[in-house]
Amino acid sequence: MKRTVNWNLSLSVDEQLAYIRKGFSEIIREEDLRERLSLGRPLRVKAGFDPTAPDLHLGHTVLLRKLKHFQDCGHTVIFLIGDVTGLIGDPTGRNTTRPALTREEIAANAETYKKQVFKILDPEKTEIRFNSEWFDGLDFYGMVKLASKYTVARLLERDDFSKRFKEGVPISVHELLYPLAQGYDSVRLECDVELGGSDQKFNLLVGRELQRDYGQPPQIVATTPLLEGLDGVEKMSKTKGNYVGIDESPATMRQKLINISDDLMWRYWELLTDESVAAIEARKGDPRAAKEELIGRIVADFHGDATANWAETAAVADPRLNKILVQAGLAASGTRADELIKSGAVTVAGEVVRVPTHRVPAGRHDIQAGKKIKTVVVP
Repeated sequence: MKRTVNWNLSLSVDEQLAYIRKGFSEIIREEDLRERLSLGRPLRVKAGFDPTAPDLHLGHTVLLRKLKHFQDCGHTVIFLIGDVTGLIGDPTGRNTTRPALTREEIAANAETYKKQVFKILDPEKTEIRFNSEWFDGLDFYGMVKLASKYTVARLLERDDFSKRFKEGVPISVHELLYPLAQGYDSVRLECDVELGGSDQKFNLLVGRELQRDYGQPPQIVATTPLLEGLDGVEKMSKTKGNYVGIDESPATMRQKLINISDDLMWRYWELLTDESVAAIEARKGDPRAAKEELIGRIVADFHGDATANWAETAAVADPRLNKILVQAGLAASGTRADELIKSGAVTVAGEVVRVPTHRVPAGRHDIQAGKKIKTVVVP
């Protein structure tokens, strides 16, 4: 069940800007966005996603949530699936080339994207497009004409290309085409606004320049911060294993999120919820309650509100930790429970406990034993 905001679609420009602005790193240019919003028509707002993996994760939803904010203000969102650019492989942030996926792999991944995206976006206000619509019909002459719009020197201004060139790391010609292809998407879709992660800024700006070349008003570029993964350091990525997939089970989501740091938790509050900065600040007096609420919200966003009550909850009669593990199904026997506890594999509310007879206080507690986790109610 998606959380919705009941907005009056006749919001003033100032009201729209105030709502849209939260969570963006940069808007290029905000005065242009204000002017475009003043036109009194739904804007065409695009974000592109290359289906290089079968599932979306919370990092992707930062952009999806911003798309939804435009929808809440009455604008048209274009969820672009880069089934052709995915074959190239976005070189952003990489030091080396990576093997291209096959058409079949891209198509299979795209199908999962189509199913998952409407967990956040309103299907009635969303266009799902594939850039194969125009690239499959672009012949060699057309590609040469597109390539003539930009110089190699300008492309090498990109930080990652420049770094690889200086270090002698190979850059394939097809990688240089990626920013042009992404920019051409904006031309064909006649975008008013394009959203992307902050690492996409160069590509998004190429879209502005190509639109000018094709006689279109240049799109407004709006970038979002990159969401850190569960390690709190690297960008969330399936490759790095520090991700939470939006199609993962409630229990798996909870298990992954329960041990994130407080600093990361507040970051997630900012980028993964619709709460205002003031409302988030008001929660900082009780980080533990704030984390529980955050996890409940994230799970409910993708699995429905009923899951916030956690079917994994287990009521127990004896508050001793080794007994709790057995009663809650976290250990097969008392002996196994003692082994897990003594080895440091058991945490209560994120804290390691090594004493089997430790008495857990009354209340609700997240208890993890090895890879298993449950919320336990102690009377």
